[in-house]
Amino acid sequence: MSGLGAILTAMVTPFDAQLRVDEDGVARLANHLVSNGSDGVVVCGTTGEATTLTDAEHLRVIELVVAELKGRATVVAGVGSNDTRHAVHLTERATALGVDGLLHVTPYYNRPNRRGMIRHFAACAEATDKPIVLYNIPARTGTDMPNDLLAELAQLDNVTAVKQANPDNLAPVDGLELYAGNDDMLADVLELGGAGGILVASHVVGEEMRRMVDEPERRREIDATLQEIYAAMGATTNPIPVKAAMNLLGHRVGGLRLPLVEADEQELAVVRGALERHGLLATASA
Repeated sequence: MSGLGAILTAMVTPFDAQLRVDEDGVARLANHLVSNGSDGVVVCGTTGEATTLTDAEHLRVIELVVAELKGRATVVAGVGSNDTRHAVHLTERATALGVDGLLHVTPYYNRPNRRGMIRHFAACAEATDKPIVLYNIPARTGTDMPNDLLAELAQLDNVTAVKQANPDNLAPVDGLELYAGNDDMLADVLELGGAGGILVASHVVGEEMRRMVDEPERRREIDATLQEIYAAMGATTNPIPVKAAMNLLGHRVGGLRLPLVEADEQELAVVRGALERHGLLATASA
């Protein structure tokens, strides 16, 4: 198993009724996840709505989770940005807060070329002594990192893994541990000898996803039973469905900050139906 763990949940950021960070909710959710299948959590990533957190909020969430988990589970902080100076700043601050690893997404919107990406990640790697997980998600960033570029980036000090969210690139990369970037890629990544996944559905089926690691002979069988949950978590833009699911299950993670909006009736019905058919709502209400 990777030093960061196999099942890492990309944790939502709980908000209160005024859409302020719910600090008690952050601590409560982190504990819930590591008690239900997760080896660690990734905070302040896409699922954590990092793009609408101020730097002070961003760093406070990291601080809270590091303090709460106290070495019982790993904490990986999303610190990516399309501004290298900002990414370096967040890297330095998160490192000082005691995280176990750092997640760096491909710079988005300005779409740097290959030379620019190498220099960007080199600057980030120089700012920490913690392991860096690269995050390739061209559907959101507009830029793909092909596997030969990932192999080149693996030569940088501290760059140790990739969260791969492009199924077309799914293959081992020399020098990097491989993490599934989409829930429905976990079984394939594990079959390839990868480290695990940075996952969303593990908010609600974390123990079952953990079994996919621990019971390889039943991996495909378990994965087949989770397909509807995976699909429901993609019913609309992440993290809208997973926040809806967690609220339905009584975890009180609150709403979303604009430009994201809460699930509408149709989307909520998809999420509720999947949870009911999987027996999760019945368990929560029992």
